[in-house]
Amino acid sequence: MIFANGFNAPEGPVALPDGTWLVVEGGADRGCVTQISADGRDKRVVGKTGRPNGLAVDSEGIIWVAESKTPSLVRLTMDGKAEVVATGCDGEPFLFPNDLCFGPDGALYLTDSGVVIQDFAPNNKIRPDYMSVRYDGRVYRVDVQTGGVTKLDSGIKFTNGIAFGPDNLLYVNETLTGNIYRYESNGGPRILFGNVIRSDAPPGWKGPDGMAFGEDGRLYVAVFGQRDVTVLGAGGEVAERIPTDGNLPTNVAFALPGRKRIHVTEYEFGQVEAFDISCDGLPLWTGPAKR
Repeated sequence: MIFANGFNAPEGPVALPDGTWLVVEGGADRGCVTQISADGRDKRVVGKTGRPNGLAVDSEGIIWVAESKTPSLVRLTMDGKAEVVATGCDGEPFLFPNDLCFGPDGALYLTDSGVVIQDFAPNNKIRPDYMSVRYDGRVYRVDVQTGGVTKLDSGIKFTNGIAFGPDNLLYVNETLTGNIYRYESNGGPRILFGNVIRSDAPPGWKGPDGMAFGEDGRLYVAVFGQRDVTVLGAGGEVAERIPTDGNLPTNVAFALPGRKRIHVTEYEFGQVEAFDISCDGLPLWTGPAKR
């Protein structure tokens, strides 16, 4: 079903404890974090940051934003006060902060797609020769108390979605190849976990975007350009594909416990779609405090 519509380039859905939702709107005329009422009928702008992409909310209700227009990590309060926390790591500037999540150690983990948006999507249109663009996708760890940033990995072809699994290990994906990777330890080598691209997938830009784990241990991955949420089993195998209404799903998040529902942001129609499934989401880490 369509939970809510009327958005411009929605991404980064997050369910709040009161039943409302946050999404980002990355369109040029919006560039904001938006709150949606629990019934999906009403919305309000929390704050404008430029071109936000990913969101995470900590135990204090602070919104952490992966901001791609002026590449940075932004701290945003629910009353719209924004503060830039980081713009790079050890003198190396961020290029395209994309998605983020908290880990069991209380730190914030951030993906950077490794390319300036204008280089692969001038005027917001992806270049037909996008495969020839140089990508240096990265994974960062951020100490939210000090603002210190550590680079954990680089050289990924458009790093995108990120999540911690039931094994407390970090998973990230690579849009251009369709690969999902797992890290056995901070700074350790990435290991191929699975791949979400169908053999009959349509041509053009496609691949894994945002993703989230269910409490059943399966990984739900929004596959942009493939018109589905691909579900990977505990061994990385494709267990299920959930067709979406629009061709361009960008991210997926679980509703509050007991709902057994995922919400999927979708670019083509500017909407949030909802799907009833068999489980709730794996509880998210929310920063230094225990989840």
